[in-house]
Amino acid sequence: MTILILTGRFGAGHCSAARALRQQLLAAYPAMRVQVVDFFSYAMPGSSSEAMYHAFRMLVTYGAGIFNTYYRMSDLLADDHPAPLERPMREAMSALLREFHPDAVVATHPLCARLTAHCRRQGGASVPLITCVTDFSQHAEWIYPETDAYLVGSPELRRQLAGRGVDPARIFVTGIPVRPEFKQLVRRPVSGSRQLLVMGGGLGLVPWGEGFYKKLAAQSDIHVTVLTGGNQRLLEHLSGRYPNITAVGYTERVFDYMAQADLLLSKPGGITVFESISAELPMLLWTPTLAQERENARFLIQAGLARMAGSSDGQCVESVCQLIRDTVSLERISRRMRRRKAQLEEESFVHLVSSLGRQVS
Repeated sequence: MTILILTGRFGAGHCSAARALRQQLLAAYPAMRVQVVDFFSYAMPGSSSEAMYHAFRMLVTYGAGIFNTYYRMSDLLADDHPAPLERPMREAMSALLREFHPDAVVATHPLCARLTAHCRRQGGASVPLITCVTDFSQHAEWIYPETDAYLVGSPELRRQLAGRGVDPARIFVTGIPVRPEFKQLVRRPVSGSRQLLVMGGGLGLVPWGEGFYKKLAAQSDIHVTVLTGGNQRLLEHLSGRYPNITAVGYTERVFDYMAQADLLLSKPGGITVFESISAELPMLLWTPTLAQERENARFLIQAGLARMAGSSDGQCVESVCQLIRDTVSLERISRRMRRRKAQLEEESFVHLVSSLGRQVS
């Protein structure tokens, strides 16, 4: 059996989910052929895809308002309305499906799901399609009638998708996929010097204000680790500047840092959120700028899985100090995360892929 997992490097989350799904499948079925493909690099090889990814990074870093406007407008469009760059990519998707001839396709990016659904609609493929939604909010860009199954992160999202006409029998609350190390780690007891972990996703979108780090550095009982992701400028700026702040560049071992932390300060990207839930690590959120992350934050706050930090440098540090020193609240949030994990249908994904794949094998 061949499973094709399609993703894209728009931030780190879609690719992280794809790799985690591959690990789950191979752990259950070692003989299965599971291929993860960055579809956009396949469709636009070489400098073209790199230019597109660079433009996306610039957009979410400096043009969040433009991104959010498109995000809101696209939620109102019919599913047959062409998305940007879609038309030249349809042939590439057809070629990819012919090349791999998969028994099932898993999409961790919405455009990959859309293009696969279009191939099915036009009669160019009969392959089962499983869509892995990598946020905690519903949006039209994920929803297509040709989709056989949806993997979602919460019961709330399952109800939202059902409210938009998706058959509930096709929606599985599996959680957003993360590496098994996040589920297996043993966190250190909350004692002595407090450990704050600051993350901004793969792009390293963390606070830049010098006042923020100076105020954190003044907290002698808090040690701060900042994971800067691909933000080389921030890494160089922070390295060795403050005695109680450690800057770390891109790492594949985020779980090691979560195991040592008492509190995570982060933007609410879907993958980061579920890594934190899996690790039972309480979250403090700074004000998100992207629309889907605002929805993620709303979900977390309502579920009692995180708190919102103040918006200014001083207010944010004050929020950190209050929560990281409040061991009762930290434990309460961890318990809620533990209960959340118990709601997941963790085994359903591998059995789902296997059963769908057998229909065409």
